[in-house]
Amino acid sequence: MARPNPRKAQFIPNHFPAESKPSSSAGSRKAGRNVGTYSQEVDPVGLRIIGGKFRGSKLSYLGDRRLRPMKDRVREAAFNLIHSYVKDSFVLDLFGGTGALGLEALSRGAAACVFTEQHFPTARIIRQNIESLNLQNQAQVFPGDVFLWYKKSPELPKNHPWLVFCSPPYFFFNERQEDVFGLLKSLHEQAPEKSVFVLESDTTFDWSPFENLKTWDIRVYPPAVLGIYHKNSGPFLPET
Repeated sequence: MARPNPRKAQFIPNHFPAESKPSSSAGSRKAGRNVGTYSQEVDPVGLRIIGGKFRGSKLSYLGDRRLRPMKDRVREAAFNLIHSYVKDSFVLDLFGGTGALGLEALSRGAAACVFTEQHFPTARIIRQNIESLNLQNQAQVFPGDVFLWYKKSPELPKNHPWLVFCSPPYFFFNERQEDVFGLLKSLHEQAPEKSVFVLESDTTFDWSPFENLKTWDIRVYPPAVLGIYHKNSGPFLPET
């Protein structure tokens, strides 16, 4: 059976097409910081879903140092702040990592989630976590660069508010800030009413331009900083 074209992948509640797989040519491209095999594994660590119907469920995570799962206390704080917007939302976990954010949202009643993750072995771990929770009909994983994925104009739902998690590697805020903000701006323009954006950085990122907009709820949980924005509350991103 032919694999679906990720350019045309559509959100259909309780039914996702079979996931696309990276082509053989993808492996021949120059690997980025987050692409390749697990060469920096450390001892596995405990990672669990905090709330919802899968509360307490373990998530696979091999402890690769290139991944930076959001700490439990920060994840719990984030969901306490957005809890009333999770149910029936469509979730975009832009830098999937372990998949903990998107899976936490599904556990708490989100309708569906799309994960993007450029490190192929990590994308496989997200799939394993999805399967362990029997969420194949509500979750889809796109292995590859999130910026390239979005340039393919994926079809995203407009009949559900979006919950967008953007928790990139911290160095992206310096080295790829234009790419990150460009992606967020495009998603904001497409997002339906009542959509919510959750952005995570470390404390070295200068949030003052966002504070000046007075539309972001910014919370500090050292070394992490969370920014939460509700669509149509006012200006989205500061001028660059």
